[in-house]
Amino acid sequence: MHHHIWKCLAISAAVLTPCFWHRNIEAGDLGSHLYNAWLAQLIHHGEAPGLWIARQWNNVLFDFLLSGLGSIFGLRVAEKIAVSLAVLVFFWGAFALVCAAARRAPWFLVPLLAMISYGWTFELGFFNYYISLGLSFFGIAIFWRGSARERLGSLALAPLAFLAHPLGAIWLVGIAVYLGLWEIVPPRFRISVLLAVIGMLVALHFFLARYFIMDSPDEPLYTFTGADQFLLFGARYRIPAAAAGLFIVIVLAADAVHRRRELAFWKYYRIPAELLLVLAVAVVALPDGIHLPQYPAAVALLTERLTSITAVLFCCLLGAARPRRWHLLGFGAIAAVFFSFLFQDAAVINRMEANVERLVRTIPRDQRVMATIVTFPGSRVLIQHIVDRACIEHCFSYGNYEPATQQFRVRARLGNPYVMTNDRDTAAMEEGFYSVRPQDLPAWQIYQCSLAGTDLCIRPLGAGEDNDETGVHPGIQAGAPPKTNISAAPAGSNQ
Repeated sequence: MHHHIWKCLAISAAVLTPCFWHRNIEAGDLGSHLYNAWLAQLIHHGEAPGLWIARQWNNVLFDFLLSGLGSIFGLRVAEKIAVSLAVLVFFWGAFALVCAAARRAPWFLVPLLAMISYGWTFELGFFNYYISLGLSFFGIAIFWRGSARERLGSLALAPLAFLAHPLGAIWLVGIAVYLGLWEIVPPRFRISVLLAVIGMLVALHFFLARYFIMDSPDEPLYTFTGADQFLLFGARYRIPAAAAGLFIVIVLAADAVHRRRELAFWKYYRIPAELLLVLAVAVVALPDGIHLPQYPAAVALLTERLTSITAVLFCCLLGAARPRRWHLLGFGAIAAVFFSFLFQDAAVINRMEANVERLVRTIPRDQRVMATIVTFPGSRVLIQHIVDRACIEHCFSYGNYEPATQQFRVRARLGNPYVMTNDRDTAAMEEGFYSVRPQDLPAWQIYQCSLAGTDLCIRPLGAGEDNDETGVHPGIQAGAPPKTNISAAPAGSNQ
């Protein structure tokens, strides 16, 4: 036991390395979460008239964590602590779920679980959903192998998961019901549980299609295999994604060959395989986005979010295989390639953000700032929210999307001087096609001002122009962004 404690501490330290290897954690919406935690502080101190805090009970746990830690340590330190806690909840929650499925500790899967922990969901900065999933993994693991009392305790995690994001709570309760039915139903009729769930998903599809406006996935359905969690900043990420997929197939095939004489070995694979089939049907049946009447913006990227669960369920399948030393070596080598790419790309974005910080400090305090920073070719990760974090305590990110969506706790009244209130305006601003109005001024635009895409400039905006009229979008042919030459970047350029 003592040995396992030290092993877990060492693994935790290693898994948290990407949170500390650069000055800022680059994870999409994280900059927006941090910026809105600062706005919440201003609101509490009465320094942001026109903004207010909504009382809501979902999609807020990470924001509460940031605000609570920020009031004690300051927002910069709070960012590191909150994200580190989120990573540990997700990683060890996934590890616990694989333990429950395999009935042993899957140490050989640590590199793969670390990759999933820093996959697409993390890099997009969906931290409320991310924490919700981690809590649900813990809850399912306890319910799967726990006593009756422990099972009741596991369901107590559902409200906390809901506070983070409803999807995690739904996953926890749904799988708990599935496992409970699987135990009650006689073995020869257990297939009926799977068929019933598939039938419910099909029925849900037709219900949603009839009563709601739905958005279909932009990418082909066959790409949602869990390996897409590793496709991040460019085409080169296909290398670790393809390698991980191929190696998983090799491990499972080798285990099937070695245990072919064990007539019942397949039973350890059955539940994870059934749950993977359920998720495959869910990807087809459920929309990528859905327009709910209480929100002006769609609840989006639902299909992509499911692939975090898919990736962890593949780890549950792998956990049923007899562990071999070459498993650890193979996944370790793939993880080394993945994290080397991630380190390099995060360094590029850190240098861009440092440039933004210098740019906004060349203008007077409390100015409105807009920004159009497009992603690099082949990238699936948004980077425009580096402007939000750079504005903290100096300027206002006028196009920050959170208040306009009404899906987060910070809300804005029409005519406030700090942030747009229409989600269509924020979307147009991010794309560079927002027509500046007289009431928006004075305002400034941060834009990409070279073909490299990593060089940024700032200029004042005028009424009637599109906010990104002078922007030069990246013309990069390679998948990953090039190195930024900060000395050559036109910091402080007011055009």
